[in-house]
Order: sequence, then C-alpha cells, then structure tokens
Amino acid sequence: MLTLAVTAPVRAQTAVDAALEMANTLDGAGGGVSGDALLSALEGAAEAGQPMALWQLGTMYENGEGVAKDPVKAFGYFSQIANQHADTPPRGVEADIVAQSFVKVGEYYRHGLPDAGIAADSERSHTLLLHAATYFGDADAQYRVGLLYLEEDGLGYNPLQSARWFSLAARKGHGPAQAQLGELMFNGIDGFEAQPVEGLMWMTMARQRVAGTTDESWVTEKLNRSLALATPEERAEASQLAAQIGPQLEGL
Repeated sequence: MLTLAVTAPVRAQTAVDAALEMANTLDGAGGGVSGDALLSALEGAAEAGQPMALWQLGTMYENGEGVAKDPVKAFGYFSQIANQHADTPPRGVEADIVAQSFVKVGEYYRHGLPDAGIAADSERSHTLLLHAATYFGDADAQYRVGLLYLEEDGLGYNPLQSARWFSLAARKGHGPAQAQLGELMFNGIDGFEAQPVEGLMWMTMARQRVAGTTDESWVTEKLNRSLALATPEERAEASQLAAQIGPQLEGL
C-alpha cells in the first residue's frame, strides 16, 4: 500500500516571487519606468549573473511579454541559470528559479529548438528533469517525471513509479499531480490495490487547487468519472478527508 504523509511546512517567499516583485517595481506601476528602461535594467542585472534577472528575461522572451517572442533567447537565459547554478543549495532562496530553469531547458530538449541548433534529445531532457526533481525536489519536475513513467517512450511504463513521483508533488500541493495520483489510487495498479476513498480525496483537493486554471477541465473530468463509480459512503468520506487535509497544503 502506498503510504502518504501530507503535512509540510509553508515555504518563505520564493525567488520566482521575488523576481516578479522586482519586475513589478520596475515596470511602471509605481515609478513610471518605461518598458525600455525595464529591459535595460534587467539586461544589466543579467550580465552580472543575477538569476532573478535571467529568469525574468527568459520568461519575457518565452511568452512575448514586453518583448518580441523569442524562444532562442529564452532558452539561452534559462540555460545560463541551469549551467551556472546547478549546485545551488536545494533550500536556498534561488533554488526554485534554478529548478524551474532545468525544467524549461529539459522541455526545450524534449521537443528540440532548430533555430538554436538544438535537436530533440529525450535522454538529455530526462536527465535535466530528474535533476530538478531529485536534487531540488521541485514539485513540477516531480510531476513531469511521474508523467514520463506513464509513457512507453518516456522512462518506461511503470505506474507504481509514476504514483510515487506524483505523491511527492501532490504532498507539496501540486494540483495536477494530486489529480493523477488520485486516479491511480482510485483504480489501483500493480503493486497496490485500489484505494477509492484516498483517490477521491486527492482528486477533490486537485479540483479545488486548479480552479480557474487551464487544468480545471481535465481534472474535473477525472473526478466526475470516479465519483460516478464510487459509493455514497466513499464519496462522503473522501469529501471529509479533503476538507481536513486540504488546508494543510494551502499555500505550498
């Protein structure tokens, strides 16, 4: 049986939060700073190797926020963070930025980036994701590793390993991981029998967690499909557990 502990401490402000706060301070909301001045300030900080500035520039070029969308530049900034800060202490203030940079670079290698001369390289992609998931304990990376264990051409189809990785991310409040873990637990897999109450609990918490996001539709579909198969007693118990445990994971 898969044993899940669900209590975890609330983390302090992350480096990603700090980067966004820095950008908001500079972007004109309070000081009237122009977009060009913001870009110049961030580029200066990036040249000095500041991870928060590198991260902000990477996300700007990745999403086309205030600059023309340029995945090659985004890849360069994220790669610089990963290459220069791979041994950042996993609980350091900038650890989340470094971990997420590994995730992003891993995704670029997964699909390839021809304009940057980057060919698709699944092995390298997996290595980068695993570093973020294991060394940094990044929830999003752990979720993605869990998904890879559900793909034949990923890390090799292994639902038990998938559930273990999903559980790591789920305990940190990662909604999509909670949904995936819940479905596996509800249905049961080789290695442990079905646990419908616990499965419904995780899917219920997942739906609350992803409300208003792009994940809400598929998470709700998983939950509704399982609810239709559950007994009234299982539904009631799962709802009660979600109400008790869910608040412990809020804000993680």
